[in-house]
Amino acid sequence: MNILNCRKERQRFLKFTFVGLTGTIVDFGLLNLLRIVFKLPLVWAQGISFTVAVINNFLWNRFWTYPESRDKGASWQLMQFFIINIIGITIRTPLISWLDDLILNILIKVKVDVSIENYVISQNLALAVSISAIMLWNYFANRYWTFKNIPSGDEELREEM
Repeated sequence: MNILNCRKERQRFLKFTFVGLTGTIVDFGLLNLLRIVFKLPLVWAQGISFTVAVINNFLWNRFWTYPESRDKGASWQLMQFFIINIIGITIRTPLISWLDDLILNILIKVKVDVSIENYVISQNLALAVSISAIMLWNYFANRYWTFKNIPSGDEELREEM
């Protein structure tokens, strides 16, 4: 399976990326709602927003990115998807806290004067960097484990040669 040479795999990667974008919107939106409106601590808010985003992403990926995967049991597949994402959040949780502190300290020292609270800027930048850091892990781990039973499309490549 070669993502660079296989049109079908490139399409799947683009779909996975689009699904990830919808999950990112869910993640950012819910994180900010929970932090700003409900005043939840960052670690709890990002944990909840992450979980909702993972469910969103699983459903989109199962039914749109990898529709062929529906032959496999949904509960087992969801468990695999969650395990991969749990590893991702295990990386993301300390990373987001560390980045939030770092960025907030920089904003305070630089004395950034904007109409948004510094903590809103720092937590969103920290979340963006954290999501970017685990996106490739999520794609490849899910492609090779959760959705491994899906034909790669390499057959098309061999036929074209």
